[in-house]
Amino acid sequence: MHVDERTARELRGLARVLVRSGYADHAGITAALTEAVQEDAPSMDATALVPLLLGEAVMDLNQEAVGWPAITDPDRLDDVLGELAALGLVVVRYTTDHHIARKALESADDPRGLVFFTDTDVWHAVDFGMLELKLWHPDTANVAPGEPLLEDVLALLHQHDLPAVFDEGRIEVTLNWQRRVNL
Repeated sequence: MHVDERTARELRGLARVLVRSGYADHAGITAALTEAVQEDAPSMDATALVPLLLGEAVMDLNQEAVGWPAITDPDRLDDVLGELAALGLVVVRYTTDHHIARKALESADDPRGLVFFTDTDVWHAVDFGMLELKLWHPDTANVAPGEPLLEDVLALLHQHDLPAVFDEGRIEVTLNWQRRVNL
């Protein structure tokens, strides 16, 4: 039994973005890959294939990380998110959807707003060098051009050498997704 080249490429790609995200843990990555193998390659033994996919993705990342700068763009993004949290914004990283982010906002005491991104936003950043940040007011309304909250967030991103623009209701942050992982 074997997997066709397209399916193999898709499974390797999934392992790659899950590992490189830097947010998923070993168990979460294993579960997601196992589900993908069972759906996309049911003739394969997931318990044998998943560790190979995971190991290959980790080895590739570790080889590449040797040449990364000491402080990477995701490190600077973490600094920005920490500063935003200190300013009273609710920060939600790598969530599966906006409902979870909204619940975090609604449960916060007197938040100034919400900034969040999803797992698929990170996967896009891994492959394409652009992360979409969503920025909401405390009432869950999107920010609009010219509003102080948006201007503050954009200024902070720029101060940390993260080019960002507001486009169609979201902040597009240009970055190299180089996040060190420990799996």
